[in-house]
Amino acid sequence: EELQYVFDAVTRIRTELQGRVPLIGFSGSPWTLACYMVEGGGSDDFRTVKAMLYDRPDLMHHILKTNAQAVASYLNAQIDAGAQAVMIFDTWGGALADGVYQQFSLSYMREVVSQLQHEKDGVRIPAIVFTKGGGLWLEELADIGADAVGVDWTVNLAKARALVGHKVALQGNLDPNVLFAGPQQIRAEVTKVLESFGKPAAGSGHVFNLGHGISQYTPPEAVTVLVETVHEVSRAMRSDAA
Repeated sequence: EELQYVFDAVTRIRTELQGRVPLIGFSGSPWTLACYMVEGGGSDDFRTVKAMLYDRPDLMHHILKTNAQAVASYLNAQIDAGAQAVMIFDTWGGALADGVYQQFSLSYMREVVSQLQHEKDGVRIPAIVFTKGGGLWLEELADIGADAVGVDWTVNLAKARALVGHKVALQGNLDPNVLFAGPQQIRAEVTKVLESFGKPAAGSGHVFNLGHGISQYTPPEAVTVLVETVHEVSRAMRSDAA
């Protein structure tokens, strides 16, 4: 019943937005969902869920496997309802230690990606993965089968492009708090992000985005400045590259 509700809701939104904007489906990652399930909400240190991870890794793996199956089904339902791309948000993967991340977060995102529909009605459905604080693991993220990797604002886009830009597209990575600055500074920071990635080239794509979620307090007019600047600067860069 819940998946049918998702299907009906996404189908309704798709009908309303048809031809105007792309429709992107999304879900939390298995690990991020486990954090909320065990902690009961957000946390400063994720002490409870990480204690479970170390004390009862068997139980944590059971939770994560169950979550991975649910996330894959949820995203596939969104694809069936018309989502044109899907994204997995691993918001709390960066809270894990190196080595632990690969075992308890990355491996389950790989499992989700492997179960996704990658084509619908003859059209490619891109999959995007994102780990907040995951700059250390860019090469590993780029190898789990997704089409694009999101990066947060701590990552240098030029270096990320040199490292994995030939394997996947990159998405990101403006600090969301830039949108509380004035219009001139917003334009300057947006331009820096685009110039950091560099001019477009075959086999190396970039989707401009914030480095994480937008604040509910963000002034709408600041978003307008952002969008207009992205359009203006990116068009100029493509023109220069032609």
